[in-house]
Amino acid sequence: MGTVGINFGSATSGQGFDVATTVSQIMASEQAIETPWKNQLTALQSQDAVFTTLGTDLATLTTSLQNLTDFSGVLSQKQGSSSDTNLLSLTSADSTAVAGSHTVVVNSLAQTSSEYSAPIAASDTISGSVTIQVGSGASQTITVDASSNTLKTFAAAINSAGIGVTASIITDVNGSRLSLVSGTGGSAGALTVTSGLSDTTTGGSAMSFQTGQTGVDASLTVDGIALTSGSNTVSTAIPGVTFQLLSASPGTPVQVQITNDTVAIGTAVNSLVNAYPAVMPDINTQEGKDANGNAEPLFGNPALAQLQSQLSGALLGGAASGAISNIMQLGINLNNDGTLSLNTDTLSASLNANFADVTGFLQNAGGFGQTLGTTLNNLGTQSTHGLVYLAQQQNAAQEATLNKSISDEDARLAAQKVQLTSELNMANQILQSIPSQLNQVDEIYSAVTGYNKGRG
Repeated sequence: MGTVGINFGSATSGQGFDVATTVSQIMASEQAIETPWKNQLTALQSQDAVFTTLGTDLATLTTSLQNLTDFSGVLSQKQGSSSDTNLLSLTSADSTAVAGSHTVVVNSLAQTSSEYSAPIAASDTISGSVTIQVGSGASQTITVDASSNTLKTFAAAINSAGIGVTASIITDVNGSRLSLVSGTGGSAGALTVTSGLSDTTTGGSAMSFQTGQTGVDASLTVDGIALTSGSNTVSTAIPGVTFQLLSASPGTPVQVQITNDTVAIGTAVNSLVNAYPAVMPDINTQEGKDANGNAEPLFGNPALAQLQSQLSGALLGGAASGAISNIMQLGINLNNDGTLSLNTDTLSASLNANFADVTGFLQNAGGFGQTLGTTLNNLGTQSTHGLVYLAQQQNAAQEATLNKSISDEDARLAAQKVQLTSELNMANQILQSIPSQLNQVDEIYSAVTGYNKGRG
């Protein structure tokens, strides 16, 4: 701690001294004790910024890996195609579908049962009731009342009843008809309509119903097996696959091809390859100095060595799965600068020749994907046991201690400043009063001795 001098000239000059400046100088000297604490705090905060970046890098890498290790991820995705999209189109192929080829023949399409009434004028009023049965279900009777005595309002009443049919009004030059369409396709949805309706506007003439379309099941064969479907949308013939029957053509085979989505897999692997280089340069940068020649915040920090060694080890680890035993066989190459690159031809060849082994290498317990995932979990911030997370927590604890020390010292110095200011103000007042006191002494002396200092 330095020494602070007080400049007040001659003791009898009455000049005094600058209290505020003197207090500031003393307090600045006292505050020097905080300097190493503040420097350490700044260094820790710089480390925090780097740890946050590394945590983000590792999280991004983890996310890119999860799409490959997740059992319902990109490796389970399928895509399909039809050899004749005029007869059959593929709607979807989900993760339960198995890659392979199937032969489908569309013998006939499904039809949905419908009934329609005799035409009447749209403005006519009606009365009575209609009884509707869907397939083998219970019959339901809808009765006209004051709120449903037109075709439009009666159709709304049928729809509101929720009996498994859709009612609508169809109008042409002959008048308006009440149309009923079964909500169940095929023969299971066949409608039986018993009409007790009459047109009261025309004197109570009966409103009969006719069959518009008979409910018929679709007929098809899948891989030689004869099947029927109440809908032209078929989702149970090939597990995990939904296709639409568009036109009947007995005897004409349609090839349905289900394949693994290798394009999506390639995109996912490329995302992993691109995410990895974001981690290593941020780690490697910390081993040197910045543009001003100062050591990087984590220079010499043991966490860096652990991050490097564990990440590098995980890239080369993982138990083999059949023909696939390393990432190079997936087209992933480790470059000299620590980055990765992807050979898409190698990846495609492995996916086409050994898809199951590629999946196992990425998803089996002890395989590459699971091993790398475990390593990332042990290194990042997504786990409370992660290396970066623990380093952040350790820094936070040290920062809390330093902040408390600085806060306590600031409080002590504030109290000391108040006391010091008071004491120096008193001392300054004494110094400034010395000439007046000396004059008083002279006057007393002159009074007692008769000596007049001014007259010599």
